[in-house]
Amino acid sequence: MPTKEHKAWALEIQESHPVTITMSCAIVGLSRCAYYYQPKLLDDSVIVSVLNAITDRHLHWGFPKCFNRIRKLGYKWNHKCVYRVYCELMLNLRVKGKQRIPPRTPEKLSVPNKSGECWSMDFMRDSSCNQRRFRAFNVIDDFNCEALGIDIAVSLPAGRVTRYLGNLAEYDGYPLTIRVVNGPEFTGKTFIDWAKSYGKTIDYINPGSPYQNGFIERFNCTYLTEVLDLYLFNNLEQVRRITEEWLTIYNTERPHEALNNMTSVEYKTLRQAVLFST
Repeated sequence: MPTKEHKAWALEIQESHPVTITMSCAIVGLSRCAYYYQPKLLDDSVIVSVLNAITDRHLHWGFPKCFNRIRKLGYKWNHKCVYRVYCELMLNLRVKGKQRIPPRTPEKLSVPNKSGECWSMDFMRDSSCNQRRFRAFNVIDDFNCEALGIDIAVSLPAGRVTRYLGNLAEYDGYPLTIRVVNGPEFTGKTFIDWAKSYGKTIDYINPGSPYQNGFIERFNCTYLTEVLDLYLFNNLEQVRRITEEWLTIYNTERPHEALNNMTSVEYKTLRQAVLFST
């Protein structure tokens, strides 16, 4: 691939030998178009500063998400130019090899057609610096991958789970269906009675089939990578504060490939505008 060094070699050959530009380019393997090309930007300092600002804030964003964010900020740089600077700064993330799994034909997840049609939820575990363990109760809207909330506490029994869902419903309304795993918090009498009282359907996934709850599983992976594995927490208040800040970024800044590289809020606003116009 021709680089700046190739042009420098061609110039060096011309200075030390009586050859034409065409011949010097042929010797070093450089096209004449590349030889005469003048970059539109005098330097890459602006691209460097913008990339550093994005990657400092989002440590686990790869190039596609960084470039999509750059376009959202209003910059019109070519993706090849940005990727060149991205590589020069050595911001490339290590790509993990794909794990070989036996072939299977799981059922495809049904994608809701509107907001509030189906919520997915699950639990996660972690511990603070003083080895105090805590749990996180994650809730998302399957329609636009929006993170509705994360409740963090040492203990999350069914009673607290239903109260937290009631708090979320004050802002977003109750969903028609709730997709959950077969944990004791969801299979107990408290949760089932609560769902019946509001006329909500509980969609239990099959035991040992986490792919049937793929939306929340993907969200758990992102939350684990960008928050739980990234920070050392001193107390639960710090966990809650960092999580709330991250939730705002997740819903308003993070592009989703499944949503045509739109954020959750942008996709929801667009779909509501389309439905309103029809």
